[in-house]
Amino acid sequence: MSSVAILGSNRLAEDWHWLARDNGLSADRYTRAAEVDPATEVIVETLAHGSENKRQLLDELDASVPGAGLVLSSCVRWSATAIACWSRRPARVVGFATFHPLANRNVIELARGLDTGEEAFRAAETLVRGLGKENAEVKDAPGLVFPRILSLIINEAARSLDEGIATAEEIDIALRLGTNYPQGPLRWADEIGLDEVLAVIEGLQEETGDDRYRPAPLLKKLVASGRLGEAAGRGFYDHREESGDAA
Repeated sequence: MSSVAILGSNRLAEDWHWLARDNGLSADRYTRAAEVDPATEVIVETLAHGSENKRQLLDELDASVPGAGLVLSSCVRWSATAIACWSRRPARVVGFATFHPLANRNVIELARGLDTGEEAFRAAETLVRGLGKENAEVKDAPGLVFPRILSLIINEAARSLDEGIATAEEIDIALRLGTNYPQGPLRWADEIGLDEVLAVIEGLQEETGDDRYRPAPLLKKLVASGRLGEAAGRGFYDHREESGDAA
């Protein structure tokens, strides 16, 4: 695997880029599909929001990098099958789902769309192994497994906070000490990015029509107000105070 393009302006794209470099892979990061070297063999794209933006990105990749054998696409918001339908080359599309920080994840989940080719899927497995990660093939659905389950736990924690059942700190302590989670769900959400969590939940609700995936109102409000977590300075917690930057 001689060339990998990481596409995206989010923290997960940065994670992919540095992890690839640290493991000796030749990788470059781009913010626009038109910038990608046409000779690139493997593309990792990390866009998790906005179906029209995702459609446009896949269309641009078809035009600018027609020879790439693999497009590894974030499917936290959509299934791999849905994403592949937006490409004129669906056989090369493989879905993946994980959360920032990638360095803390020992496994990267992969999913085949209905039209994913065997060659593309094997290339995805090779890429993941090249990053020093385990890969797990799971059933195609928005969010796959780890992001899905964690997002639903965070969603319920947000409901509990909004209903005044406990403070954010109390909720996190209860889950961390009661279940041995590495950290509480609300602080974990701030680390991941609340917009990423909301994308998973909205994708599940849209895919299934099931009301159990209805996003917590507080989660939606925080995302709408730009309080996305650590990267934005505020989320369920005020990280400006933690860093000494509060106004």
